[in-house]
Amino acid sequence: MNADTPRREDLQLGREIVGRINELAAISEDPARLTRLFLTAEHRAAAELILDWMRQAGMSAHMDPIGNVRGRYEGERDGLPALMLGSHYDTVVDAGKWDGPLGLITAISGVADLHRRGLKLPFAIEVVGFADEEGVRFASTLLGSRAVAGTFDESVLSVRDRAGISLREAVKAFGLDPGQIAKAARVRGDLLGYLELHIEQGPVLEQENLPVGVVTAIAGATRLAARLTGMAGHAGTVPMQLRRDALAGAAECIHVIEELCRADASGLVGTVGYIHASPGATNVIPGEAAFTIDMRAPSDIHRERAVTGIVHRIEEIASRRQLGLQIDVTHENRTAPCAPWLRAQIAEAIAAEGFRAFDLPSGAGHDGMAMIDVADVGMIFVRCRGGVSHHPDEHVELADADAGARVLLRLVENFRPQTGAQ
Repeated sequence: MNADTPRREDLQLGREIVGRINELAAISEDPARLTRLFLTAEHRAAAELILDWMRQAGMSAHMDPIGNVRGRYEGERDGLPALMLGSHYDTVVDAGKWDGPLGLITAISGVADLHRRGLKLPFAIEVVGFADEEGVRFASTLLGSRAVAGTFDESVLSVRDRAGISLREAVKAFGLDPGQIAKAARVRGDLLGYLELHIEQGPVLEQENLPVGVVTAIAGATRLAARLTGMAGHAGTVPMQLRRDALAGAAECIHVIEELCRADASGLVGTVGYIHASPGATNVIPGEAAFTIDMRAPSDIHRERAVTGIVHRIEEIASRRQLGLQIDVTHENRTAPCAPWLRAQIAEAIAAEGFRAFDLPSGAGHDGMAMIDVADVGMIFVRCRGGVSHHPDEHVELADADAGARVLLRLVENFRPQTGAQ
């Protein structure tokens, strides 16, 4: 679809994508809810189906040593550097069917459209379905994309799932060789860039009444575990001014986190997703309260400063209320900025399809966080109903799926490698 190609209004791409989304969603370990975990029988069945779609689209296709599915559509001559398109096909437990598969299936359908028209480009296209992005089974995210990026940590092979099976054992049982995982890696010179289309997983595009958007960055995240210790006591006999109520202290901390994030206009978000108070009786003042903090922002400096500020405020609250405090960092992931030159081309493709190009950050993690180590990264967001994700109600309208596909296809057909990339 070059600049002179008329837009198609028949939703052909969208219909093909939605049909395949539904077909893939039928592959689940539980027929009552969608669950498709890494290195399971469902993973194998999904991989075989996706490989078949890749081959139908004119690609050579194979499974790599970590279980990713990979297809390649050669350019005007064999062996040219490649533009990589991808997303993941594993799910969380009781998942929605769009998170991950939409980007992968859209990429395959785009290549199939090129193949039907006999169109070869001055670069190759590689499509990758990453086998493990969610990290549900082995509690270590982005295993598939880290293998492709050459940053796979082999120590993870000793991690065990809830059944006591190690990742090394699971890879072998799946029919792959854990000693060959390093061979999945690409080097920066092989790739012209990495592009991922994904549902937004938030409500911003819906509020803007737009089907697609340009992702500016994948926000980094800091997660902390906090524990406040006070003094348990009888709910009816300890005067309010003498209490060392750990739960009341935690409530003040939570209010401060929300207050600071609401006052920040540049994309900082903070969440307390878990809290537990003990002893947990109706008529007992809580002597201990534990809670988690998840902080995200579009830049690492911004997030780090915010975390420092919030920790300081929590320390002040604990001191004033005479509460003991333990606070530990449990997770740290850097921000992955999307390359300005790729963002510009995504915006051009969106505008050419008749939509307003709208910039927004991603608060959720994506495979691009790993792929940035081997290629410049760009992302297209597609509107999802209500911003709901990781839930069976996750939904993308047919017209929006089609709009995303048209934008991605236009972008690929008119793609201009960064000067010097080849």
